[in-house]
Amino acid sequence: MSDKDYNNQPASALVLFSGGQDSTTCLFWAIKRFRSVRALCFGYGQRHALETEVARRIAGEAGIPFQLLDASVIAALSANALTDLDMAVDREKPEGALPNTFVPGRNLLFLTFAAAIARSHGIFNLVTGVSQADYSGYPDCREPFVRAAAEAISLAMDERFTIHTPLMHLSKADTWRLADELGVLSTVRDKTLTCYNGLIAYGCGECPACRLRNNGLEEYMRSKNEDPGC
Repeated sequence: MSDKDYNNQPASALVLFSGGQDSTTCLFWAIKRFRSVRALCFGYGQRHALETEVARRIAGEAGIPFQLLDASVIAALSANALTDLDMAVDREKPEGALPNTFVPGRNLLFLTFAAAIARSHGIFNLVTGVSQADYSGYPDCREPFVRAAAEAISLAMDERFTIHTPLMHLSKADTWRLADELGVLSTVRDKTLTCYNGLIAYGCGECPACRLRNNGLEEYMRSKNEDPGC
């Protein structure tokens, strides 16, 4: 199943939801396209527990059922700057290497967990905010990975799952444009948490996530001849 269910009605979807810019944009994208939407957030030992509270609050304001899943086992699988508070976040992507914010296996496990939960609700559409156009060098944000994951999950669960990636080929400026077209630019700008240092909205302005987010916002607002407010 993809955009239609067996009764030719818009299908239900489960959104992998962190409360950040990308997943929040995807949440509202899904709300526009599916009959019903659920949000699934993961607690995986990330640097800032506030992330999950932001996600819960945004889902609540949108009237979307929200579930927080304990996925803390992920933090025990590898050393990385998102789950190890003693490790400083790379300010720049190391040449020829993955950034230390890469969490090995995270997106594969997230999609697997999400599919199992979605299946229990009769949902076979997953929505995730990964992007290979404007990303931090993570191999599990690329389209070939998502296609392979969808096939593996479908085979493993004997159901046809579709993984929707509305941001896959969008730059950060284009992602802001999409949020604006969905009518939620101010929500995404002012209420989401993307910053690796745990600051809502514009964040610290210095970490890679903030720079990518804010540069994209500035680019988009310049295209509209408006002040981004950063």
